[in-house]
Amino acid sequence: MNEYNNSLESPESIGLLAALAGVNLLIVIVILVLVLGGLWKIFTKAGKPGWAAIIPIYNYIVLTEIIGKPIWWAIMMLIPCVNIVFMFLVYIELAKCFGKDTLYGILLVVLSPIMIPVLGFSDAQYTPPSQQSI
Repeated sequence: MNEYNNSLESPESIGLLAALAGVNLLIVIVILVLVLGGLWKIFTKAGKPGWAAIIPIYNYIVLTEIIGKPIWWAIMMLIPCVNIVFMFLVYIELAKCFGKDTLYGILLVVLSPIMIPVLGFSDAQYTPPSQQSI
């Protein structure tokens, strides 16, 4: 009998696991490219450099500039647990800057891999916070 019988160490099992890992990696890369592309478009619509979307921490600073909030909001997004609250606040304000409602901002946080590219690649126009109607 085969010494690998009913084992995850068989060559077939290892090959299958490697293939699944490769597919998983490909899916993650596609999602990452879509989200970064969406953020890049959001930044350029707001008159900021698109490349800022791919720089960790700096992209938080640019987001707070886009929504007209002080830089300490970006710092708050780096603090565990507090960052959850501030992500919601930032993305709700971002949605408002693009003429969307609070629910859209909540969805930007909860369904980021879908909603960020949707906002970025849509025809939504940026309105600076100081020019928004109340």
